[in-house]
Amino acid sequence: MSTRFSQARRIVVKIGSALLVHEDSGTLRRAWLEALAEDIARCRARGQEIAIVSSGAIALGRRQLGLGDGALKLEIGQAAAAAGQIRLAHAFQETLSHHGMNCAQVLVTSADTEARRRYLNARSTLTSLLRLGAIPVINENDTVATEEIRFGDNDRLAGRVAQMISADCLLLLSDIDGFHSADPKRQSGAKLIPEIREITPEIEAMAGHQGGLMGSGGMATKLDAARIALAAGCHMAITDGTGPNPLKSLEEGAACTWFVPQANPGTARKQWIGGSLRPAGTLLVDAGAARALTSGKSLLPAGVVAVEGNFGRGDAVVVKDPEGLELGRGLSAYSAADARLIMGHKSREIENLLGYRGRDEMIHRDDLALRQSTGREGTS
Repeated sequence: MSTRFSQARRIVVKIGSALLVHEDSGTLRRAWLEALAEDIARCRARGQEIAIVSSGAIALGRRQLGLGDGALKLEIGQAAAAAGQIRLAHAFQETLSHHGMNCAQVLVTSADTEARRRYLNARSTLTSLLRLGAIPVINENDTVATEEIRFGDNDRLAGRVAQMISADCLLLLSDIDGFHSADPKRQSGAKLIPEIREITPEIEAMAGHQGGLMGSGGMATKLDAARIALAAGCHMAITDGTGPNPLKSLEEGAACTWFVPQANPGTARKQWIGGSLRPAGTLLVDAGAARALTSGKSLLPAGVVAVEGNFGRGDAVVVKDPEGLELGRGLSAYSAADARLIMGHKSREIENLLGYRGRDEMIHRDDLALRQSTGREGTS
């Protein structure tokens, strides 16, 4: 049994086009989707949160619009995506609702995961949906993405989503049962590699560049997703999802390849905040706030006594105690200008002061990396 999957708290499931859509007819594999919904309902019943990254919009739309096989020009592919996306979203809504589950469509571009403010907005939306018990169904916004800002495949998108929401586990459902020493469709002697802890040049050389008619990804893009996931402290598995109930099959020991990170999502995120981001400003806090932070609490506006620098929402800032010693670094939920307006005030006063209802915290504990000497890290 795969405890890495069954014990994960937050899971991203990526579904390839070949699993959702019949290649010959271009129609939805409805029975397969119904079985997947059964798996998701079982995961939800034991308290797991699920987000879905789904391909298939272009594959569905191209048949609906009477387009033939083969590569499509960007604008024709965008038209196919627009036609297919509404069918795909309806299929998920109808299927998941049979099990009493709500879903929400989320369309993103690569810029939404790379531009800081848009990243924070997308992260906030997705985590809010999960807290509300809904299942985000995420796809690339093909209708507006250009060649320069496209992911180009949903493997990389799935990796970014897993990173964005601090998922414990990313599952890539494919038409192959894992990562092999060579392309098993071409070489009969190719061996499945059950576990990978580091993506070495040798692993990269094994990846190849296999893709198919129905989708745009191959093993090389799955390695790209693995790099993103491992850096975020997220386990990732590649497994064959063509049969019914693929999540149940994985739990029961189906063949797969696990990519194993060196840290958990919370630790990896705090290492990124504390060590990789250049601070754009400083927040000085009072003694009460300093004690609260070292005990694992969030930083509230009431505890801030001074704001230094000119930073934007989502920028990294240094947090200092009354003596000017660094307590840690975090991502500010407010710009410097807004922070100056609300510092020293209760969170319930934010809307009156700014004219909009922002977050209660100046820095949420999940976005705060304390220095090791100050005490324990806050976690959700």
